[in-house]
Amino acid sequence: MEDSTEDLYENAPCGYLSTLLDGQIAKINTTLLTWLGHTREELVGRRRFADLLTVGGRLYHETHFAPLLRMQGKLGGVALEMRAADGTRLPVLVTSTLKTGPDGEPLLIRTTVFDARDRRAYERELLRARQEADRDRERLQRLVSTLQRSLLPPALPAVPGMEVAAHYHTASADQLGGDFYDLFRLADDRWAFFLGDVCGKGAEAATMTSLVRYTLRAAAHGDPDPVSVLESLNSALLAEYSSEYPFYCTVLFGLLTVVAPGTAEITLTGGGHPPALAIRGSGAVEPVHPDGGLLVGLMSDPYFATSTVRLDPGDGLLLYTDGLTEARMPDGDLFGDDRLEELAATLSGASAPEMTEAVARVLTGFGSGLTDDTAVLALTVPAPSSSPPPKVSS
Repeated sequence: MEDSTEDLYENAPCGYLSTLLDGQIAKINTTLLTWLGHTREELVGRRRFADLLTVGGRLYHETHFAPLLRMQGKLGGVALEMRAADGTRLPVLVTSTLKTGPDGEPLLIRTTVFDARDRRAYERELLRARQEADRDRERLQRLVSTLQRSLLPPALPAVPGMEVAAHYHTASADQLGGDFYDLFRLADDRWAFFLGDVCGKGAEAATMTSLVRYTLRAAAHGDPDPVSVLESLNSALLAEYSSEYPFYCTVLFGLLTVVAPGTAEITLTGGGHPPALAIRGSGAVEPVHPDGGLLVGLMSDPYFATSTVRLDPGDGLLLYTDGLTEARMPDGDLFGDDRLEELAATLSGASAPEMTEAVARVLTGFGSGLTDDTAVLALTVPAPSSSPPPKVSS
C-alpha cells in the first residue's frame, strides 16, 4: 500500500511539488521533472518555484500569486508558463495550498501543476476559428450592404418646387431586408414615387424587391394611372411566383404634380400598406389611407383604392414601412401608430430632410427593439421665407 501511494504521487497525471515558505523546492514528483527535463538533484533544495517560471510568470507570481496565497491560504486555476531545461515554454494551470501546523502557523506550500498544452492548442484553434468567422461575417456584411444599396436609388432627383428626402435603416447587418422606395420623373412632367415592403428576408426578398422596383418603374412609364400600376405589379408577381409558394408585398404608389407655385397634388394608391401621414403646417396630422387596398401578389383580381391629397406651403407627406411602428420600446410596448402621429406633429413645417433625420434618430434609439428594416420617404412644400426682402438703395 505504501509503494502504491508513492507511485501514485510520483507518476500522477499532473505535477506535484512542495516548497518552503520562501519558495525553495522541498519535494517534486517525477511527472513534473519529466515535463521540465530536470533531475531531482538540480531542483530540490537548490531552486525556487518562481525560478521555473518565465519572466512574465515570475513577475505575476511575485506581485499577485504569492501575496494572494498568503492572504487566502489557497489559490487555484491560475494560468502560468514554466520554462523547461531546454528553454521551451510549458503552459500550465497551477493550484497552490498553504499547509499550516497545529498552531495555525504556515509550514509549506503544496502546489499542483496541470499541463495546459492541449488546452492552449485548443484555445489557439478556437481563436483562429473565431477570427476566421469574424472575417467571414465582415465579408458577408460588406456583401449585404452592397446588395442592399443596389436595391435602392443612389440619390433622389430634385423636384422643382418641392423638397424630397429618404432614409433606409437596416435592422441587421447580416441579412438583406425587403423594404424599398423610389422617386422618378415621368414624361408629362409629373413625378411618380413609391414605398413598400416585400414578405420575407434574405436573398429571396432581395430578388423580389428588384422585380417589384423595376416593374413599378416600367408600369408607371407605360400607364401612370396608380391603380393600373399596382395591377401590373400584381400580375407580374402572380406570373413569377406559384400559388404554392406565393410572394407578396405592401406598397404605396403615388403621382405628384406641382399644380402651381407652392402647391402640389398627390394621387396615392395603396396595396395593403400603412397609411402615409400628411403633416400640415398648422400642426395637424392626417393619415392618408386609400379606402381599401389588398396585398399585392396574392389575388388574381385585387382591389386597389386611390386617395388624393393637396400639399400647400409648409405641408409635407411622410411615407414609412412597418418596421417603424412595430419596433419595441424599452418597456416592451410597440412604438405604434399613436406615437408615430405624436412624432409627426412635432415635425410641422419641417423640411423633408429634417423629417427623415428625426425618424432616423428614433430608429437608432430602438437598439435591439428594432427587428425589421425601415424605409422612410418625405415630400414637402417649402414654407415661404419669413426673412424680409433686401433693401434697395436709391
